[in-house]
Amino acid sequence: MASSDLPISGPLTESELGDAETLVREAGWNQLAADWRIFLQHGTVYAVRDGMRVVATAATLPYDGGFGWVSMVLVAGAYRRQGIAKRLLARCIDDLVAAGIVPVLDATPAGQPLYRSLGFAEAWVFQRYAGHGLAETLTPPGGTIIRPIVGTDGTAVQAYDRAAFGADRSGVLANLRERVPQAALIAERGGRICGYLMGRDGRRATQLGPLIADDADTALALLARGLAAVQGPVYIDLADSKASLRAWLTARGFTSERPLTRMLLRHAKSFDDVTKTFAVAGPELG
Repeated sequence: MASSDLPISGPLTESELGDAETLVREAGWNQLAADWRIFLQHGTVYAVRDGMRVVATAATLPYDGGFGWVSMVLVAGAYRRQGIAKRLLARCIDDLVAAGIVPVLDATPAGQPLYRSLGFAEAWVFQRYAGHGLAETLTPPGGTIIRPIVGTDGTAVQAYDRAAFGADRSGVLANLRERVPQAALIAERGGRICGYLMGRDGRRATQLGPLIADDADTALALLARGLAAVQGPVYIDLADSKASLRAWLTARGFTSERPLTRMLLRHAKSFDDVTKTFAVAGPELG
C-alpha cells in the first residue's frame, strides 16, 4: 500500500506511546509520555499506522467551554508530503465541528496560510522564549503573598483558571501540577487568588505555563519565583501583549524562538481573557 493510502485507523493506545515519542524526537519537539497521556485521558489521538507501527498522529482536546484544541500533528520523515497530515487535520476538525465544538489551534507562520484557507481566523499572537532558570526573585505587589500550591488550593485555582481560560481544564491542570511541583505557585491578595503558575518537564526544556494573573506585577513576581525554582533550559510561551514581561526576560538572556498565532475556525474572538493570560500552557494544550 502506498503511504498516501494508509488509513486513519483506531486511536493511539497506551502501548503505542513509544512510537509517539519516536515521532516527537524526530521532530525535535519537547513532549514526553506524560503529555501524550493528557490526550489519551481527556481527548483523542488519531493515528496512521504502517503495519504495527504508528507513523503519524493528530490530536483533539475538547474543553467544556464549546471549544477544543487541534494539535500533535506529527508525521514520520519517510511519510511526509503525501497528504497524511492534511487528512489527519481534516479528521480532527470534522469531529470537533460535528460535536458542536469550535476548533482552535496555535499556528506557526508557515502553517497560517493553510489554516486561513480552511476558515481559521487569527485571534492573538504569542512567542516562545527560551532561556535558563534564574537565581532571582522579585517582591510581589503590596499585600500579595506567593506560595506553593497545596492540596486545598485546587478548587480555587481551577475556578480562577476557568474564568480566564474560558473552560474547565482541571484534568490538564492536575497533570501539570505534579510535573514540576516546585514551580506550581499561587498568588493571593486580600484573601483571594490573584494569579498562579504551573509548569512541566520536557524532553528539551522545562515549560513554564500557564501563567495567569490579575496584573503584570503579579505575573512577573510569579514568573521570577518559578524561574528560581528550576534549573537548565526553560521555555515560556509569552503573549505578545505583555511587554513588561518580555523586556524583563530579554534583559536576562531569553530569546524568541518562534511566534505562534492562536486561530479559531470561523470564530473571530478567542474564548480566553487575554488581559489575564500572560503565558499559555503550550501550543498543544492551550
